[in-house]
Amino acid sequence: MNLALFFDPLTDDVPAGSGTTLGAHVARFVDTFPDWRGADLAIIGLNEWRGSAAGTPAASAPDAIRPRFYQLQRGTGPCRLVDLGNLRNGLTLEDTYLRLREIVAALLEEKTVPILLGGSHDLDIGQFLAYETLDRAVSLTCIDARVDMVEEAGVPAEDSHLRRILMHEPNFLFNFGQLAHQQYLVPTSVLAALEKLHFETLRLGQIRDDVRQAEPLLRQADLISFDLMALRWPEFPGYLPASPFGLTAEEASQLCWYAGHNDQLTSIGLYGYRPDHDLLGLAASTAATMLWYFVEGYYHRRYETDFQSRRFIRYAVGLPGNPAKLVFYKAKRTEKWWMEVESMADHSVRRIVPCSYQDYLRAAQGDLPNRWILTQALLG
Repeated sequence: MNLALFFDPLTDDVPAGSGTTLGAHVARFVDTFPDWRGADLAIIGLNEWRGSAAGTPAASAPDAIRPRFYQLQRGTGPCRLVDLGNLRNGLTLEDTYLRLREIVAALLEEKTVPILLGGSHDLDIGQFLAYETLDRAVSLTCIDARVDMVEEAGVPAEDSHLRRILMHEPNFLFNFGQLAHQQYLVPTSVLAALEKLHFETLRLGQIRDDVRQAEPLLRQADLISFDLMALRWPEFPGYLPASPFGLTAEEASQLCWYAGHNDQLTSIGLYGYRPDHDLLGLAASTAATMLWYFVEGYYHRRYETDFQSRRFIRYAVGLPGNPAKLVFYKAKRTEKWWMEVESMADHSVRRIVPCSYQDYLRAAQGDLPNRWILTQALLG
């Protein structure tokens, strides 16, 4: 597949870094299309805004973030990172979704992680549809101040895209996690629907109490969709309407580190940044730093999947009811926890899911962790 046909090259208005900065080590599409098949990560710029009621910004979102990202210092990894340029929009919004689907699917096939940068949040439809080609169930985690499941006809796609994803047929979504929503912005009926579907949610206040609670939800994801409107305006003045509440820049960067460190994550989208409102470039710098933490997290992956190896400690916890015991695994090096869930309906079906130390402590006290209950319901 000749991906170069779908992209516009970068211009001289997007300067590269030099010396020890990241930009000096990123293969960018300027004159020659980079070797994306040999890359670990690939940046894809998006300037599609037809799904937003606010319309298209005057400036390019990915081109505003790139110079600040390129000027950051290279981390500890090998940095096999390419920048494919900006995706050309389709004739219609649906065409853009399908174009994005094909490109992300091609990258997934070559084990290259797409980083989708810019555009309205509904572009995660194309990101999600790419996974239909994998012929297996996947898990999605969304970070957003709202839960975009509006049912009314005629609403912008960015307000209803999540509903479309959850209702997609054929259904290949195993699990969904919603992070950082602000409860006063989300109808109770929407949260009730997610609970009925046995999906896990984590409010902004819960992340504020302890950001580490978000790590297991991010570790379960095959793909992550991050609406940058989840950040508070004073630290990310790059969207409207402005909100004084939301994630801090530090919290958002920590979430990106967790995402990059997730062994099974194969794509991430950072959506919603509007440079028109970012007069001093503060939001662009924040987005660039978040991207840096994702890349650095990627190069600190440990690929901890062999739970029978000596890299794990196995804990069996007895319970007074049914099931009679729960099995947990703890990685010796990273101290991350996993929990084994065996289907009560079909004992041949089991899944080992990310969990927290608090889940283990709860089981040790004789109570079933809520994460076990939700996973059991999903297994059927």
